[in-house]
Amino acid sequence: MTVKPTKLSDYREVTYTSARWTLLKELRKKTEEVMSALEAFHLASVAYGSVARGDVKKGSDGDVFIPEVQNSFLVETALEKAKVPVNARYVVQATPNYAMKAHIEVCEQVTVSFPLMQMRRVEREFYMFGGEASLSQLKANARFPGVDKRLMLIEPTEKGHVESSIIGREEDAAKTLGISAETVLDRVHTLLKRDAVGRTGVFIHRELSSDETFELALKKLSDLNPAVRRRMKK
Repeated sequence: MTVKPTKLSDYREVTYTSARWTLLKELRKKTEEVMSALEAFHLASVAYGSVARGDVKKGSDGDVFIPEVQNSFLVETALEKAKVPVNARYVVQATPNYAMKAHIEVCEQVTVSFPLMQMRRVEREFYMFGGEASLSQLKANARFPGVDKRLMLIEPTEKGHVESSIIGREEDAAKTLGISAETVLDRVHTLLKRDAVGRTGVFIHRELSSDETFELALKKLSDLNPAVRRRMKK
């Protein structure tokens, strides 16, 4: 079921059950194992989304992101050496204006991604918008504010979190998250537009064959697609 933006102005306090705290602990453990494998090869990564905020629920994923452009061989070698299974590999591009990214589905519920071309500031801040945490911060049980797909600002508390809509409060949300108002406004516009037109697809979502590298897949796509070539030049 698609998660729709919510237009609520009042704060709502949410208290987690013991089962929800356990779910968070288990998902963070899986996420930390993958991030540790990357760190062993000097690949700094962040966890983002609900695993960083703490508001996980059944079906939540541990999303790991390497902010810098990387050689895909190094990333995949890091996972292989740590015996982290790779289930599938995809090249993904949200829109023609966004950087193309590598997505690697690893152990159950965890995905590793990294850009295949330089990102703009608003693209990098997308991860901070959703809430992000480093490996050391996860290990310290720290949780961070971020915005979910309902456009609700999730602010962790000792017992759970408080949440409120950021619609009409974009500048306040930007200050809380430590990012530009431009990024917040961009995300609000995008999610509200998707809700209005009923589309949640991406521009490119291509699975790699077993013998393909991400770099080779990117070259093939750029040879065939003028929009990809234009974004690479930017």
